[in-house]
Amino acid sequence: MAEHGMDQETFGQFIEQLERYVRERLIPAEEDIIANDRIPEDILDEMRDMGLFGLTMPEEYGGAAMNTAQYVETIRVLSYALPAYRSIISINIGMVCSALKNGGTEAQKQEWLPRLAAGEIACFGLTEPGSGSDSAAMQTTARMDGNEWVLNGTKRYITNSPHAKLGLIMARTSKENQPKNAHVSAFLVPMDTDGVSVGKPDKKMGQSGSHIADVMLDDVRLPADALLGGEEGQGFRFAMQSLDNGRLSIAAASCGYGKRILDTALRYSTERQAFGEPISQFQLIQAMLADSRAELYAGECMLRDAAARVDAKEKSIIEAASAKMFCSEMCNRIADRCVQVHGGAGYLAEYEAERFYRDSRIYTIYEGTTQILQLVIAKNMLRDFAAGAQR
Repeated sequence: MAEHGMDQETFGQFIEQLERYVRERLIPAEEDIIANDRIPEDILDEMRDMGLFGLTMPEEYGGAAMNTAQYVETIRVLSYALPAYRSIISINIGMVCSALKNGGTEAQKQEWLPRLAAGEIACFGLTEPGSGSDSAAMQTTARMDGNEWVLNGTKRYITNSPHAKLGLIMARTSKENQPKNAHVSAFLVPMDTDGVSVGKPDKKMGQSGSHIADVMLDDVRLPADALLGGEEGQGFRFAMQSLDNGRLSIAAASCGYGKRILDTALRYSTERQAFGEPISQFQLIQAMLADSRAELYAGECMLRDAAARVDAKEKSIIEAASAKMFCSEMCNRIADRCVQVHGGAGYLAEYEAERFYRDSRIYTIYEGTTQILQLVIAKNMLRDFAAGAQR
């Protein structure tokens, strides 16, 4: 059964309101956020009031109950502005909420979903200094001591961890690696628990205003019911299910920001004069603009198709991975062309083009690098082919 989501008329009004908010409030605030490397509290409160932290959460927990298609359209519209705005809300809704909805017990949902929907910030702890996509190398451990779990380990590059109230932390509950990553479990960790500490935010190439840091777990004691779903060995499955959602969020962000970048290149090309006319009249400039527009259109189509498949409960691993891979690479290409259209000015911090170039670079890396996604797509293609050949 397909997910119906929010009433379409209400959703249309919400998107109109969001487009206006992006244009009139979020874009004008970008310069200040870049200068101070943080989103001001008054903007965060406005985003909470608009319900942006609870887009996909069920209504009974205080959310807007959007389906995937509506969620990715919201992210696409929001991502026309500085990436930090999406970054602060996306872990709540794309990753942690998804894992709670799919795998949490009723008590866990009751406790956490309303708080997350209201705008308490969450983080998602999978990556470690020695392991990211390779869960077999995971070092963080969780062991039972009486009726408590004890967690030890370090998580790296954890988005929003400096501001988070809740961490969904993956930890090894079995010493031996097991098939289908059944040695990994997921834990709901209040970030103020004794033994949890967060490192200094890392300095990054771009994405000002969003923060990543290490999370250290030193003999962190949690009650038995901190185990997501109350069942060991399910953590990686929940993480991967929420990654589909996360991948579509990055694809949507790439499309939204790609449009902003292309609009900037287009505007500059009509204003900049060379040889007595706007450079937009030169065919080689037009070729870069046209290629960008065609690729952006392809990315938007892929994004909508993949989201519709998720809502129809169809198998969509290949489509979600393909959309993320294509859209993130596409956004990088548009950012590169935008710098080129700006010429020498594109290399100067005074213009937005160089910032767009730095901001976009991460999209081909997180939520699965392009190379990991190539493997995901190929592995699933080959599996489907083998299954078809056997029938």
